[in-house]
This record gives sequence, structure tokens and C-alpha cells, in this order.
Amino acid sequence: MNYYSLSNKFKKTSFRNAVVNGIAPDRGLYFPESFTPISTDFIENIESYSNQEIAFEVIQQFVGDEIPTSTLKEIIAETVSFDFPVVQIDKNTSTLELFHGPTMAFKDVGAKFMAKCLEYFNQDNDEQITVLVATSGDTGGAVANGFLNTNGVDVVILYPSGKVSDIQEKQLTTLGNNIVALEVDGVFDDCQEMVKTAFLDEEISKTLTSANSINVARWLPQMFYFFFAYKQLKSQHKELVFSVPSGNFGNICAGIVANKLGLPIKHFVASTNVNDTVPQFLIDGKYSPKKSKATISNAMDVGNPSNFIRIQELFDNDLDALKNKFSSFSFTDDATRKAMKEIYKNSNYVADPHGAVGYLGLQKYGLSENEIGIFLETAHPVKFLDIVEETLPVKVDIPPQIEKVMHKEKVAKKIGTYEDLKTHLNS
Repeated sequence: MNYYSLSNKFKKTSFRNAVVNGIAPDRGLYFPESFTPISTDFIENIESYSNQEIAFEVIQQFVGDEIPTSTLKEIIAETVSFDFPVVQIDKNTSTLELFHGPTMAFKDVGAKFMAKCLEYFNQDNDEQITVLVATSGDTGGAVANGFLNTNGVDVVILYPSGKVSDIQEKQLTTLGNNIVALEVDGVFDDCQEMVKTAFLDEEISKTLTSANSINVARWLPQMFYFFFAYKQLKSQHKELVFSVPSGNFGNICAGIVANKLGLPIKHFVASTNVNDTVPQFLIDGKYSPKKSKATISNAMDVGNPSNFIRIQELFDNDLDALKNKFSSFSFTDDATRKAMKEIYKNSNYVADPHGAVGYLGLQKYGLSENEIGIFLETAHPVKFLDIVEETLPVKVDIPPQIEKVMHKEKVAKKIGTYEDLKTHLNS
């Protein structure tokens, strides 16, 4: 499988180079050269396959022969080693829980898959690679855990000061070893811009790669979720509508790729908080990035989502074709809290703020009797403990994955500019 830069389709590279480099030299995102649909027989009999078998079938064409089959299967076994249950909320609505991994967030899958691929590609290289990543919340913890003690890899995580939850901050600042956290005086978009700038800086870029969803090895494994959900819901013989809480839009973009591979999905809803760049684009056709605003669903506080350009490419930059398959709606914090209360009242289910935004997207879309709406629960409610317990009459139990970092000491270096980041990387 070759990958091309979305800034120049004639510049192509291998899966290995796309993973190791993270972003193309021209700053474009890498994109697969082709998509081969999965056999209809496999999809028709998907219930008879394990999650590991499904994941291998889905990802193998994007890896090609660059990782041996036996090694790729071992990587997948580590990547999807936990549950992905669909939980019914009401007659036409269910949620897909993606928080049963080691850091209790959906990004555990992509982070682990990328870490193991990078470790394989770097096994005969004496030079250390630095994984540089920006986080608005859950990416940092997932990457830190996924890459912890990975041979030949150092990790530097940038996060916006005061704009991630306490537990999220603990997960990315307490591991030590090959993990370093940089606390940025700014918002997520400032962190993301620093990362992109570093990749253009020839003085330091040669040993850098990214573990944000701009990296194909972080982005593409998110397809697995949608196949796993279909496997559980296929017997109901209804059309599926997925509502995905969206910040950088990598997760929903992977879902659209799953659909392109033949997975039957009727419609996608990108549900955002007040950071409404994409919902506004669908209204007026003008893509106008803006500075992100802080909300209670902080992992979606993104004003210029990196992966939306990939979504446009999947629809050949045809706005009408996009609108036929894809909707996007924006919701306030007040609406989010109201949704959390409504879900709990009607089904006794505790949704985190991001899942609640996904639920609102389904409500806005309006499901028919022949449709099942699935909103993605991208993080465990404990990761937003204060918000959940302030909003709902519940006391959230602390899972073991979270308990082990709660009382560890935060270690983070504060920076304010790109030059601060460059100085750290050079040191």
C-alpha cells in the first residue's frame, strides 16, 4: 500500500515511512492510495469471527507486506485485548463503549497499534525516535501508556495548561521513564501548531514522528470500532447511524473509511461542542478555522480539526456528496448537561460529556423506526469526575486503571512558545 500527501498527490511513500515520519515533508497528511472492499461474504458472516480476526481483515491492506503476517497478528492481539460492548439506551438508541482499555479512552487502540508498529520498524535502528504529540485530553494518556518503555522511542506530549481534566493530566504527567509532558500556556490548537511547526523545522524534524491522529497508524485502526459494533447489531436487521463526538475528526473519518470498505452504515453524524468549524462549513460552504473555546467536553475543544481534510478527500471534495452521507451539529455545555440528565433519568446510564454530545447528535438527526442510532462513548465518566458528579446524582467508582495514577506526583515542564519546545527537543 502506498500513501500520498494530501498537499501533493504525486508524492507517494510506504506505510513504514508514513508511520515513521508522521506527516509528509510538504506538511500534508498521508492518505491511502486505494481502498479494496472487504468481501461481502466476510461481512455477511461477521458474527462468526473474533474481534482479532476482524481487525486483521480490516487493516491488512493498509499495512501490506511491510509487517509480517504473524507479527501483525501479534500487534492486533495486544491492540484489541479488551471489550467493546454495545449498550442499549432506548428502543432505537445504543452506545458503543470504547473505554475498557488501559487508559479508559477510545484512543488506547490507535496508540497501542502505532506504538507496536513503530517499535517493529525501529528495531534495527540505533537512533532514538521522538514521538511528538499534542493532546486536548485523552490522546496524551493513551499515547503515554501505549509507548511506555517502547524500545528506541522517546515521547514528548504537549497539553494546554488548565484545559484537561485532573485525571487526564495525571495519566500523561506521572509515568516518567521515556515519557515527558510539556504544559503549554495556551489552547490545544497552539499545541497542535507547535507540533506541525516542529515537523517543518529541518534542524530537528529528522528524528520526529507524530502520534496524533494525523499519523496513519493512529488513525486507521479506529475503523475496528465500527466493525465491532456492526457485529453486535447485525441480527437486528436495521440501518445504522453513527454519531461520533468529534474534535480532530479522526474517529469519524475512520468510520467513513470502514463504510468505504463495504461496512453497511447509512449515515454519520459528527457531534461537536461549541467549537463548530465543521457544522458551520456544512451550512455556508466556507471552511473558517477559529481559536478553540474551552468546554466541559474538553477532548473536542478543537478549532481547526486536522482530519477533516481527509473526510473531504474521501468524498472527492464534493460538498453535496458529503452532505448526503454526513451531518454535523454543535451543542452547548448547558445542552450537554441536560442530555446527561436525560440519559440517566430514562435509562439509568451514566454518560460522560462527550458521549452526551454524541447522544444529542442522534436526537438532532432524528432516527426513523428502521434505524438504530449508535453514539460513541469515547471515555469513561470517571475521567470527568467533577462534571459527572456535579450533574448527576451519582458517585462514580474509581476503576483500577485510574486509581493507580491518582496519587502519583505530576511532573511537567511549562512552555509558552515554539522556541521553548525546540530548546527542549534540542536538549
